[in-house]
Amino acid sequence: MKMTFRWFGSQDDSVTLDQIKQIPGMDGIVGGLHDIAAGEVWPLERILDLKKEVHAKGLNLDIIESVNVHEDIKLGLPTRDHYIENYQQTIRHLAQAGIKVICYNFMPVFDWIRSDLAKVLPDGSTVLAYEKEKIERVDPEVLIKNVENSANGFSLPGWEPERIRKIKRAFELYKDVTEEDLFEHLQYFLEKVIPVAEEHDIKMAIHPDDPPWSIFGLPRIVTNFQNLKRIVNLVDSPSNGLTLCSGSLGANPNNDIPAIMRYFSSINRIPFAHIRNVKIEENGDFTESSHRSSDGSLDIYEIVKALHDTNFKGYVRPDHGRMIWGEQARPGYGLYDRALGIMYLLGIWDSLEKVKAQKNKKRGTLYL
Repeated sequence: MKMTFRWFGSQDDSVTLDQIKQIPGMDGIVGGLHDIAAGEVWPLERILDLKKEVHAKGLNLDIIESVNVHEDIKLGLPTRDHYIENYQQTIRHLAQAGIKVICYNFMPVFDWIRSDLAKVLPDGSTVLAYEKEKIERVDPEVLIKNVENSANGFSLPGWEPERIRKIKRAFELYKDVTEEDLFEHLQYFLEKVIPVAEEHDIKMAIHPDDPPWSIFGLPRIVTNFQNLKRIVNLVDSPSNGLTLCSGSLGANPNNDIPAIMRYFSSINRIPFAHIRNVKIEENGDFTESSHRSSDGSLDIYEIVKALHDTNFKGYVRPDHGRMIWGEQARPGYGLYDRALGIMYLLGIWDSLEKVKAQKNKKRGTLYL
């Protein structure tokens, strides 16, 4: 297991590479070029500049997150082939820079939705939260303004201005798009890009919908075990993988996250995992929490154990953290709580490794 940390660049992140490299067990950065509009080719020179900056601090850059899929591809419009060709070229450029994994999503319009980006917990920390009633009664444009006003001055992945400006038109276009349509459009996309990824030894890793159910009547398909299984079989290739996010899928208590992790890790379809915890209320509302199992509704120990038991050798990052100790940062992406999360995850992993070593030693003694 290789531990990573998402970083938005020196111009758009409160956290520095110098701080990140001081976190014990840190392997590398999960990076991106977040100012490039969906559908545009990522320039090789800029990717190499990012790699050089990261490597200068002794960190690796093996994963790129949020190579956004243009909405025309998700909608299955005639213009999609142009944007797919651009995506293929971006894959080639990323491969030239030594990138191993590309995390992407196929969520219509919104990448993720929360009703609150700074809900205050009893301990005084603040977290991202989702209240069904608030979401169901809010106008999408009002929600957008609320999110923008709560971003602490940072850009937010999935809420890019060029995307949000076209929201009314997007809702009109999705009016007659069903989940089956979305599966078909995803398959068309994968049939075009997976061969390119295979050729360049890159793993494509689709991220689950967040939260994993339909909102504002928009179709969502990356939501549960059966759909994930269907997606990896749309194009049966080791390059067609998952970014298994415990917090996104875990917001639905019907999703057995350790079992899902165990299954897809055992068939080598998880090149990248996001691990975080959520506290689910009886009415379906949820708040994000610390990574500690007892602070949320997910058993983080069993999730990590599922990866360990299946000899997972991919990449992991702590996902959203609380805002603690007075930190002012991009909501969910501060330094302190994510660093605490890393130590919790590595503590579990180290304990599992020790137990494994002891068992192997005992087994070896028996053979003597």
